[in-house]
Amino acid sequence: MNIRPMKKLPATNREPRAKARIVPRGLSLRNSSLEALSCKLQALSSKALKQRFAACFLVCVLFPGFGIASFAQSSETLKVDVKLVNVFVTVTDSHGAPVASLQKENFQLQENGKDQKIAVFDRESALPLSIVLAIDTSLSTRKDLPLELASARKFSHTILRPQDGLAVYKFSEEVDQVVPFTSDLKKIDAGIERGRNGAATALYDAIFLGSQALSRRQGRKVMVVITDGGDTVSQVNYKEALRAAQEAEAIIYSIIIVPIEASAGRDTGGEHALITISGDTGGKYHYATSLPQLDDAFRKISDELRTQYLLAYYPSDRFSDSDFRRVQVNLANPPAGGPFQVRNRAGYYTTKGSF
Repeated sequence: MNIRPMKKLPATNREPRAKARIVPRGLSLRNSSLEALSCKLQALSSKALKQRFAACFLVCVLFPGFGIASFAQSSETLKVDVKLVNVFVTVTDSHGAPVASLQKENFQLQENGKDQKIAVFDRESALPLSIVLAIDTSLSTRKDLPLELASARKFSHTILRPQDGLAVYKFSEEVDQVVPFTSDLKKIDAGIERGRNGAATALYDAIFLGSQALSRRQGRKVMVVITDGGDTVSQVNYKEALRAAQEAEAIIYSIIIVPIEASAGRDTGGEHALITISGDTGGKYHYATSLPQLDDAFRKISDELRTQYLLAYYPSDRFSDSDFRRVQVNLANPPAGGPFQVRNRAGYYTTKGSF
């Protein structure tokens, strides 16, 4: 099926460089947020504003698990965030192998530089797993596409369990969801084989739409992107794609196909963007120039997904003047065998983007 999210993609002032079936909705809220806020404030009397704030504050006090409440004025925003925050953590040793033997006492968690109490600790292997497998089918990947598809099939057969779900997305100038979330390997295999090459690459649109699909899933959420790193036609930009992934709590793994070793023939800027998105969401990037390297990248991703940790906490600071809070995880009293590398998402948003 072709993804045509009339109400999904944000508006953009940029002219698309090629026709795409991803159509943004009319006006973005961000372009008129100040004007809309001004109108709302003018429509309310000062007495009504006071009553509204008092009601919001009372709800947050009586029902601390209610979620995020915010009270906006013309010059500042007051936010109250008391939701349980999930942080998925991967720990690897000096050889890049996952470390699966750590306990709750081995972790130290901070938000905006302040220590947090870990309320939930678990190993992730038992939780349901939702995966978006996004495959670049643009002309620039045509030569290596058969190898990519063969390796992707092996990965799906290795990682999926009955309680998991995998969706197959293919993108060129269009973003197609060829298989919705399923654990049926026959359907997945057929979807991986189905598709056609296109002329352009809507990489950020694929990340954005895949993240929105993952946001409606429960458990762990992962996106594996196979591409050469170039974006030429997306209607959302890098920041919007990254924010969508962070809001969905999606972990992004990038497999970057390198058909040309010389930097003059590669989109190194696109590669760097993918590397950053992977790091900021707690994932990782891999380079591949051959089928063995593709298989090795998928194997490493599969191993990591079997040995992740879940740390969850209630933020100690319930008031904030920023809609993004940074999260840092360190090891305390690590076992022998280090040094170790700890990966987790860079932080989370306390408000939803106006996409």
